[in-house]
Amino acid sequence: MNPRTVHLAVYDTYADWETGHTTAHLTQNGFTVRTVGPTTEPVTTMGGVRIQPDLALGDLRPEDSALLILTGAQLWDTTDDLAPFAATARTFLDAGVPVAAICGATAGLAREGLLDDREHTSAVSFYLDATGYKGGEHYRDTDAVTDGDLITAGPTEPVAFAREVFARLGVYEGEKLDAWYRLFHDSDASAFEVLES
Repeated sequence: MNPRTVHLAVYDTYADWETGHTTAHLTQNGFTVRTVGPTTEPVTTMGGVRIQPDLALGDLRPEDSALLILTGAQLWDTTDDLAPFAATARTFLDAGVPVAAICGATAGLAREGLLDDREHTSAVSFYLDATGYKGGEHYRDTDAVTDGDLITAGPTEPVAFAREVFARLGVYEGEKLDAWYRLFHDSDASAFEVLES
């Protein structure tokens, strides 16, 4: 396993805003973020930004990664085009490599059966119920959830999502993790001093 490389899935209609905190602070703390697309052809985010993926999904191996991040996208709910990303998430989890999914990516994981036996969250419970998954009893109505190697969050919680990733990868811990969250989620200026100490 490469403990310092994180893979960010990118695809058309990718929700730009959901991983900015996560990837920026991972990079500032010594991680390399590599983008993974369906192919290496450019994709266009929901915000109209073109991204040239670093590698194609077919070339991604869990042993080369510390984490796979899956973001929301309109395509999760309108086509099966992103199903291979959910299947790759299964391969990662089976290999003991963490996966972090936010927004519509949680529905993709639900369709893949990855939420049937794990605690998780999403936008709302009935959003996942519509996938026909069997994990409703494990749904938690909270900002973000970590269950072992799986992190999930709803679309309005990019800061809580980042907090869970940082905790799982040991980027920030204890008082510093709490301070980071208070600064970026609550605009608590007193947290800045803790982060800088």
